[in-house]
This record gives sequence, structure tokens and C-alpha cells, in this order.
Amino acid sequence: MHGVGGTVAAVVVLLLVLGFAVARPRGWPEAVAAVPGAVVVLALGLVGPAAALARVVELGDTLLFLAAVLVVAHVADTEGVFRWLGARVGAACRGSARGLLGLTFAAAAGTTAVLSLDATVVLLTPVVLVTARHLRVSATPPAYACAHLSNSASTLLPVSNLTNLLAFNASGLGFLSFAGLMAGPWLVAIAVEFAVFWWFFRTDLRPGTPSAEPPGDAPVFALVALGVMLLGFCAGPLVHVPAVAVAVAAAVVLAGRALARRRVTPGQVVSAAAPLLCLFVAALAVVVEAVADNGARDLLDAVLPTGASLPALLAVAGIAAVAANLVNNLPATLILLPVVQGHPGPLLAVLLGVNIGPNLTYVGSLATLLWRRVLLGAGVRPRLGQFTALGLATTPLALAGATTALWLAL
Repeated sequence: MHGVGGTVAAVVVLLLVLGFAVARPRGWPEAVAAVPGAVVVLALGLVGPAAALARVVELGDTLLFLAAVLVVAHVADTEGVFRWLGARVGAACRGSARGLLGLTFAAAAGTTAVLSLDATVVLLTPVVLVTARHLRVSATPPAYACAHLSNSASTLLPVSNLTNLLAFNASGLGFLSFAGLMAGPWLVAIAVEFAVFWWFFRTDLRPGTPSAEPPGDAPVFALVALGVMLLGFCAGPLVHVPAVAVAVAAAVVLAGRALARRRVTPGQVVSAAAPLLCLFVAALAVVVEAVADNGARDLLDAVLPTGASLPALLAVAGIAAVAANLVNNLPATLILLPVVQGHPGPLLAVLLGVNIGPNLTYVGSLATLLWRRVLLGAGVRPRLGQFTALGLATTPLALAGATTALWLAL
């Protein structure tokens, strides 16, 4: 199937898959719709098997990294790492919900920039949930800060996000040049997010009454293993060791020890790796490739400006943000980069759009889907209406401000 009929069919399948992922009726996993969707586009000939396989293989390291980090987080939780850290952070905040929000912003911005957005979602979110419970304040502002900054604070360094690595490789810039151009947009986006959060959650930021529960003994082995893993994320690029290798090694060490001590079961380790979420991402990539092959690339090639004026950069960033919310930011990046390759200004504007833009919807980025999974696992159910309202309040302002800062830097 080709032509208009192929385009319509591919878009319909994509919308059905994404709609299911947002709604998750009866709590069913996202893969329930995504896998049949991938089968349909393959059966209709909307994407070739070779192209579909190439796209899935391209995501292989990302999915392996995700699974490994989730296993690390599960074992760390079992060992009491988050409870211990939450109690320590709560003591530092002294019952202040505003202090917790400020501390979360600082920690999330730094963690995302240096260690990657997955570390913020998987490792920091549980800590702030425990801390809020310890302080007896609303967990919503700091938890939502982890979600937002995992996206909007991931623009600074090439290692902050896989989308950055893709853009960095296509930009022709050096590491320091890339960071220098993105430092201004990174700071502006964080500042805008913080100001809007302070206003949006003004009624939730009341002082709490800290629990007197002692933090207990420090889980030394797990803390050391996490520290070595985080150090590996920082130092790995300098010695050409990929983050996925560091994450897998940490998962093997922590899970192996926990299994030997019967703290976890093999089934729990497999479940923690979220195989269905990984399957959803792979199937979604196949569906998006079908959309790209049936008109999306040609459309973007026709509408994306290639100039470096402020209106052009704003247009590129806006289109990239819309694309990220329609097809997820990683597939959107893969579609958009060939169109702007060779044009550093528009290329970096695309990066701002696919990193900041996903704060509008759950399906905008894998990090947000993962964040929702972490919250549900902790017994916290995020509200779609509140998430969307906060996204509408922050994303356009942060994206416009960051893009303007990029234009000034250029």
C-alpha cells in the first residue's frame, strides 16, 4: 500500500498506538497496542522488514541501557537505598516543601546533564517520593520536577540524552563547542521551569511536619555500587566505554549479589527490566518508520526552515516539539536530523524541540513513560489533566526562551 492510502493508514495506526499508550485502559501495558500496530504496518507493506529491523537495532543500546538501569533501581530499592537517602534529604530540607522543590531542581538539573535523563527518572524520583513522605508534604511538585527536568535539562552535553548524541554526531561541533552553545538555552529552560513550578504549585508548597523515623544503617555496598556506576557514566566517554556497558555491569553486580542473598528472585529481576516497555519502544519505532516512509520525511523537508534567524529557529524548534509529542522524541530526532544536517542552527533548534517539547504529553519521551511507571510502582498515580496543564504552562515559555538564547549564542 502506497500513496495517500498508505499515508493515512500509517498515521491512523500511529494515533491508535499513542492513544492507547496515554490512556492505558485497565492498566494494560503500552505494548498491547504497539506490537499489533507494528505487525499491521509490516503486513500492509508500509515499511519493509529490513528498514524495520534496522530501526529496532538502532535502538538496541538504548533499550539495553534502560533495562539495566531499571534493574539497578529495583535492587537499590530492595536494599533500602532510597529510604536511607530520602531520610537524609528530608533532614536537610527541615520540613520545607519549598526547600525540597529547590533541592530537587538542582539535583535533577545536574543529574540529567551529567548522568543522563534516565538516571534522574529512575534514581532521583524514588528519593524525592520518600523524602516528601518523610517530610509529610505533597510529593507532586518534586516528582513532576523530576519528569520535566529529565527532558528540559537534557540539552547541555552530548552525553545527557541519546537525542543529543545523534545531533552531536551530525553537527560537526566539538564537545566544548556543543556545550558552550547549549549552556544558555539549558539555563534559561531550567529558570523558566522553576518559576512556573513555583507559581503552579503555590498551594502545595506548605511546610510539613517531618517524621521522627531514623534513617537506619546505610546500605554501604549498594551505595558504593551506585557511586561507581555514576562515576562510570561521567568518565566512560573519556575512555570510550559506553554508558550501556557501565549500566549492565552495575546491574549484574547488584542483581547477582541480591540473588545470592535471596533478596530478590529471578522473576523479580526480569520484571524489573520492564521487557514490555522495551517491546513497546521497539514496536513504536517500526510504526514511526512507516509514517516517515509514507510522506512524513518529505513533508518535513518541505516545511522546515534552514536559516539561522530567530523566527526560523523558533519555527524549527516548534515543529520538532510537535513531532516529538506525536511520535516520541527519539523517532522524531531520527526523522528530523537528515533534513537539517549541515545547518548547525536549525539542528540545535531541533534538539531543543525534541528535548523540551516532550513535557507536554506522556508519550513525548521515553523518560516520561518511564517516570509514570516509577510513580505507579510507588503507589502514586499521576493525573493526566494536571500533567497536561503543567506542560502547557511551562513548555511553550521554556522552548521560546531556550531558542532565543540559542539564537543569541549563535
